Amino acid sequence: MTTYQSMVLVNRPKNGEIGDYLFETKEQEIPSPAEGQLLIKQTHMSLDPAMLGWMSEDRGSYIPPVELGEVMRSSGVGEVVESNHPDFVVGDKVLGMTGWQEYLVSDGQGFNKLQPGVSAEIALCVFGLPGLTATTGLYQFGKPKEGETLIVTGAAGSVGTIVGQLAKADGLRVIGVVGSDEKADWIVNELGFDGAINYKSEDLAGQLTALTPNRIDVFFENTGGPIQQLIVDRMNAHGRIVVCGMIADYQSATPSPGPNWIPLIKKRITIQGFAMPDHWGEIPQILAKLTPYVQQGKIKYRAHTVKGLNNAVKGLNMLFSGENRGKMVVEL
Repeated sequence: MTTYQSMVLVNRPKNGEIGDYLFETKEQEIPSPAEGQLLIKQTHMSLDPAMLGWMSEDRGSYIPPVELGEVMRSSGVGEVVESNHPDFVVGDKVLGMTGWQEYLVSDGQGFNKLQPGVSAEIALCVFGLPGLTATTGLYQFGKPKEGETLIVTGAAGSVGTIVGQLAKADGLRVIGVVGSDEKADWIVNELGFDGAINYKSEDLAGQLTALTPNRIDVFFENTGGPIQQLIVDRMNAHGRIVVCGMIADYQSATPSPGPNWIPLIKKRITIQGFAMPDHWGEIPQILAKLTPYVQQGKIKYRAHTVKGLNNAVKGLNMLFSGENRGKMVVEL
């Protein structure tokens, strides 16, 4: 009998704490696909900030939580190892919602084949959830224009790096907010951002003023935190704020105070929160927008890989502590 491992959610997070107490590892016999199904061996699994929300009991969010006893939700890349499906053959590399498990049976719905030469890393780091999210948020809601100034928080993260590089390619001035000097150096000297602010440094207001001589037109918010108000105060009339994430508050029992809304009125600023599940039906159009930038070499990325399903919890904690150096990926 050949077996595989999966990790199921057995508890809800307490005070946002991520630990082994949340999961149970199960060992099961590898299943055989029925007619119209395929068996996928997962090779690379994505870790994303949204996972903490998926573990919670919040049923008013954009997607239902993972139920207790279910395999933890995630996207991933795998290889078809057995197929009774007319559209998939053994050896196909696929991207889709795989979950925290080494093998899975699927009817193929929601899985897309990777083109030859597309690695698992670039699939997860660029063409997966990060790239889809960045492209959707920036263009549908940020509405960037050449010559404008954009600031993105979480700028060294999987979404922030792509937002910044897309905006630079379109002729905007791009400033990134990060959590370390190493990350600041990377986004400026490797990714081509015009400037960076380490939010843990001194005189944030002074740095922001110096780096945005024409003020700010687009604010792509991934993190929250005290710098949020400084950015809002620095925005131009008719600016756009795209609220993609608030990772600084995901593990906090009490959310941070929101910004003063008076500047929003005076400057007629537009704020839009969004989540990718509302846009699953638009993926072909989103990829059509993103792909030329990748083909032209305008999008760089880096993955931070941990090995083994047993290190998924460790990797997720690294994501929230800021220890990661790139998109968090689990190699199975």
